[in-house]
Amino acid sequence: MAVDLARTFLEIVRCGSFVGAAEHLHLTQAAITARVQSLESQLNCSLFVRNRSGARLTPDGEAFVDFANRMVIAWEAAQQELPLPQSCAEILHIGGEPSLCNPLMLKWVLALRKAMPRHAVHSHIGDGVNLLRRLEQGALDAALVYHPLYWQGVQVELLMEEKLVQVRNPHQPGPYVFVDWGEDFRHRHNAALPHNTRAEVSFNLGPLALQYILESGGAGYFRTRVIQSYLDCGMLELVPQAPEFTYPVYLLYSRDRCPASLRQAIECLRDVVAHGGDWSQRWDPMI
Repeated sequence: MAVDLARTFLEIVRCGSFVGAAEHLHLTQAAITARVQSLESQLNCSLFVRNRSGARLTPDGEAFVDFANRMVIAWEAAQQELPLPQSCAEILHIGGEPSLCNPLMLKWVLALRKAMPRHAVHSHIGDGVNLLRRLEQGALDAALVYHPLYWQGVQVELLMEEKLVQVRNPHQPGPYVFVDWGEDFRHRHNAALPHNTRAEVSFNLGPLALQYILESGGAGYFRTRVIQSYLDCGMLELVPQAPEFTYPVYLLYSRDRCPASLRQAIECLRDVVAHGGDWSQRWDPMI
């Protein structure tokens, strides 16, 4: 199939040579060459320039990289998802950044399964750039991110606005724990709190940092909705006169691929945000 040719092409790109691709794919160099020749014949263009150091992409080859990736992703998705479960008529693909998986993504999936039981739901957690690429390639229907990139054809909708506030464990207020909320936050944080730029403990995942402070003590920045229940019960307290930072959440989806099922899923998400509830990021509600 053409997908095998695309995989071979991408392996040559990764390895930088026909020889390396042959070793990784457990094929002969002759087989690799034959696949490339077949691909070039079908596309009516040259994809590589071969030399002693390996293989270099032509301009047409560079342009084909994105198409090849899309072909492989689409084929792998089809193999994973087909045939559909007998009880389902359609699949919704949603994505979100790691710090949004609990509770927002979890609440969204629960709401979708209740409101749209005839739809399978596949969720994907990744960084913002990865989510946007999957959205553009059609591997995702919608994605939740903190810092959207504005690409042609992608609808960017402000879903909700939050603040990052500094809280501490009242029983053990130190040390300061740096929670990495992204590049924009790092710049603002370092400008406002230069003495906290090199913390003893740091995390790039909010729920993990929160659990650490609850168990071991310390102070750090977290989203207001997430820490509200801990403030209410006295497990955490606000740090007086600490700077606050805005932290909005955006919903991304394709303007060209927005069927009725996706519009219904988006309405479910808006309802989840509007009704609030427990946002404390506790995996076990009994904790």
